[in-house]
Amino acid sequence: MNTPIIVQYEIEAPVDKVWKALTDKNEMKFWYFDIPDFVAEAGQIFNFFEPGGENKYHHQGEILDILPNQKLKHTWSYPDYSSVKTTVTWELIPEKDETLVRLTHEGIENFKGLGDNFSRESFTEGWNTILGKNLKGYLEK
Repeated sequence: MNTPIIVQYEIEAPVDKVWKALTDKNEMKFWYFDIPDFVAEAGQIFNFFEPGGENKYHHQGEILDILPNQKLKHTWSYPDYSSVKTTVTWELIPEKDETLVRLTHEGIENFKGLGDNFSRESFTEGWNTILGKNLKGYLEK
């Protein structure tokens, strides 16, 4: 079953403010992850670990497509566990003074077999927390 995970939230902030939070590494660390080598350009590779200092899961991504204030598409992988890559697409849709943020994570079934932390349920819960609590809370404060 190749069903992507789709999570979306309306955020009470203009699209340019949401875009800055999504692509500025100095803002990202307040709601997402601390990604010191993040550069918002196609072809750029970035690396990060989950917060808390455990450094248990090395995440790696490569920016595939970027349309300012509209779309950011990148790979999502765990090179220490598997050579498999999935794809995450962030879409921003302006709606008056709000922005609809839609995240689509494709290929998640490729992580099957890596354990419960890589399950569809785990990713769905994680993305809902990241968008619905962290990003929304950061931008609407």
